Amino acid sequence: MKCVVLDDYQGVALANADWSGLDVTVLREHLDDPAAELADAECVVIMRERTPFTASLFARLPRLRLLITSGMRNASIDLAAARDHGVTVCGTGSAKTPPTELTWALILGLARHIAVENAAFHSGGPWQSTVGVDLAGATLGLAGFGNLGRAVGRVGKAFGMDVVAWSQNLTADRTEPEGVRLASSLHELLEQSDFASVHLVLSDRTRGLIDAAALGTMKPTAFLVNTSRAAIVDQGALVDVLRDNRIAGAGLDVFETEPLPLADELRALPNVLATPHLGYVTQANYRTYFREAVEDIHAFNQGTPIRELTHSQ
Repeated sequence: MKCVVLDDYQGVALANADWSGLDVTVLREHLDDPAAELADAECVVIMRERTPFTASLFARLPRLRLLITSGMRNASIDLAAARDHGVTVCGTGSAKTPPTELTWALILGLARHIAVENAAFHSGGPWQSTVGVDLAGATLGLAGFGNLGRAVGRVGKAFGMDVVAWSQNLTADRTEPEGVRLASSLHELLEQSDFASVHLVLSDRTRGLIDAAALGTMKPTAFLVNTSRAAIVDQGALVDVLRDNRIAGAGLDVFETEPLPLADELRALPNVLATPHLGYVTQANYRTYFREAVEDIHAFNQGTPIRELTHSQ
């Protein structure tokens, strides 16, 4: 079986699993249109949502039999189209802790102006040019209170923050045991937050949910952090409030187009602290992704696919 691994940005796929006995090609550079490179591929391994697999792409890959994604959910795969083209889709395990850790890296980086002070340190700039924001006593607002939101909230409590949460179906019986207040609406959550962090799943209900009106309720001293999905926040409205300093800043790990174009205005805004979608990028996660991808391939070749994703997921 000819297998192609896409978007191995760091060049670590082969080192993180035993691919012996498999015909594997690894592509490190992102391809906007990978069809030509995948013409002979029977198996493709993709990393998260770096390359969408749409109905039109499946139609151009008649030899494809197996598609493997890291994680057990990938909104950029058209699972119905995969089924229609006879392609089995399998996933892998994925740890919850790395995105939580990166969320806090962004919050702390914003609060203590780490990027500014580090740049000044290395360039010979001023010794101390900023004044940090205290976390203790500040309000942390969580848009979404699933596994990731709860984990982020627990760290906030450890810092002495007042933590408040909201999502469409969230009830007090889930927040109170965590010592977290329940906001009655998204606007109330954002109005109260000194740091607002997004932990919602992207869906038809949440796409564009944090729009201009919602962002307009935030304090001018508040920060927005998004390590979930870019499309949950109206990107044009976000650029507007950042450009006009209507909020203090944003910590971003996710973008509607990835890699983000060099000309995108977010790259030029000084009140944006950004990472290139690193939330899941850790040594332990990569070992899980690639080792279980190899397991998926062997199981498929033996006629017993494992960790299948279906159109109903």
